[in-house]
Amino acid sequence: MKTIVFFSGYSLPHLGGIEKYTKNLTDELLKEKYRVINVSSNYQFKKEYQFEENNVLNLLLPVRHLFVGRYPIPRYNREYRDIIKTLDKEKIDAIIVNTRFHLTTLVGVKYAKKHNIPVYLIEHGSQHLTVNNKVLDFFGAKYEHLLTKIVEKRVDYNYCVSKAACEWQKHFKINSDGVWYNSINDFSKDIILNKNKDKKVNICYAGRIIKQKGLDRLLNSFIELSKKYNNLVLNIAGDGEYLSEIKKKYSNNNINFLGKLDFNQLKDLYSYTDIFVYAPIWPEGLPTSILEAGLMKCAIIGSPQGGIKEVIENEKNGLMINNEKEIKEALERLINDRALRNKLSNKIYDTVKNNFLWSVTAKKVINDIEKGNLKYEKSTDI
Repeated sequence: MKTIVFFSGYSLPHLGGIEKYTKNLTDELLKEKYRVINVSSNYQFKKEYQFEENNVLNLLLPVRHLFVGRYPIPRYNREYRDIIKTLDKEKIDAIIVNTRFHLTTLVGVKYAKKHNIPVYLIEHGSQHLTVNNKVLDFFGAKYEHLLTKIVEKRVDYNYCVSKAACEWQKHFKINSDGVWYNSINDFSKDIILNKNKDKKVNICYAGRIIKQKGLDRLLNSFIELSKKYNNLVLNIAGDGEYLSEIKKKYSNNNINFLGKLDFNQLKDLYSYTDIFVYAPIWPEGLPTSILEAGLMKCAIIGSPQGGIKEVIENEKNGLMINNEKEIKEALERLINDRALRNKLSNKIYDTVKNNFLWSVTAKKVINDIEKGNLKYEKSTDI
């Protein structure tokens, strides 16, 4: 049995994209008979820092209380040494580190080099981290560049969750070895679709409710079109700092602000959604909601931001827009052309099924690691 060790800043129940990515990829690796060890920070300061759960060995590095919620700093004490001793007992085939900027990544790459283990880095972002403070962001970027230089010397292979993330790596003069896409599980077989059941055209957005998501453009377009068409419904799912403001600003009987929905509620919403709109005005990674809506055969309108343009090809499996006028035009086309809606929804379904399921991503990860390890062994034999 081959063993892969993940090093991450945090792990579940800490909620975040990296944590979900690691959990889903781990689940698929277990199905392929891999042994998985997850090393992350003991941000909850649990007394039990080594434990087996769901066939995964979890090792929680001791950390300092300072910045623990944002940037865990390891403590090199007895518990830390115990974790290293536990790793020393394992026959590790590969180490995967998540992101360049967590100090847990530095722990992982140093351990890998000391024990001659190939190390794979996964890039998850497409811009510098921000705390919305210009001074702190400036020094944060400087620190990220410094840590990246230290880490990169010890990394053998660089992978990204999207092509947009690969482009971002070039900012640090790193050439990526490939893409391990952020993905979703295939839940479509458990869902009954209810498109056009009520003879309404159901339009939807699901995600964080913040200004950068371009919701004003969608809402303004919808209100204009609802004056012309009486069969439109817009559902806005999600929560965020901008929710209370847009609820006051856009009062309309055909607009439903649903708040935060759990996954089962979201699946139900997608099942009767005809048109899904996700058109942010700033760089995105690879939005999960676009993949989920595509798997539920929603016709999708998106904007060419970050990883979105890696999923949506304009006119082939969705419509791409750049401004409010184009959102309105795209919506009107899809409202009036059911055949186009059906064509795009079927095409995006095929795209997601063939490229963005965890089962697909895991097979690529395994294949790339096997190739990379062979290349690594040859290089170290010289």
